[in-house]
Amino acid sequence: MPVKPEILKITSTAQSRLFKVEEIELRFSNGVERTYERLAKRGLGAVMIIPVTSDNEVLLIREYAVGLEEYTLTLPKGLIDPGENEHIAADRELKEEAGFGSKRLDTLKVMTSAPNYMGHTITAVLARDLYPCRLQGDEPEEMEVVSWPLDKLDQLLLDEDFTEARAIAALYMTKDFLARETKE
Repeated sequence: MPVKPEILKITSTAQSRLFKVEEIELRFSNGVERTYERLAKRGLGAVMIIPVTSDNEVLLIREYAVGLEEYTLTLPKGLIDPGENEHIAADRELKEEAGFGSKRLDTLKVMTSAPNYMGHTITAVLARDLYPCRLQGDEPEEMEVVSWPLDKLDQLLLDEDFTEARAIAALYMTKDFLARETKE
């Protein structure tokens, strides 16, 4: 395994309400020095919830994605607040965004996006034994909840509104997790 580079200096170069950009000066084990930029890790991470009903359907939400300037179909997700673990945060976000709570939560995997440039993580949490429960969240509008059969995942991938790579990965992990659980 390679030796991690030595961090020589970290400088904050820009900051907004949501993002902090850092410049990282590194020295690699062969003596080469380089400067990288990254979006710094902030907070406790986030959760992406895969709510599955007793009918083996996943509950998706339709929300406005400002980066695309479009409404997209995706999974409920949000930040882990101070004092929460991933299960508490997942249950809260599910109640806020989809109007359901969960009596059974399983952590599937901690995922990254563009780890060469960002320190952000998101934990995929499978939510089952759902019950109706709505909490007021920070969303500017109520989100449409769309139910989709897990056995028709291939058709969901063809939907032009369903494009988020993390959600696609989470659904495949869910399908595999449930198949292994059935075999046990």
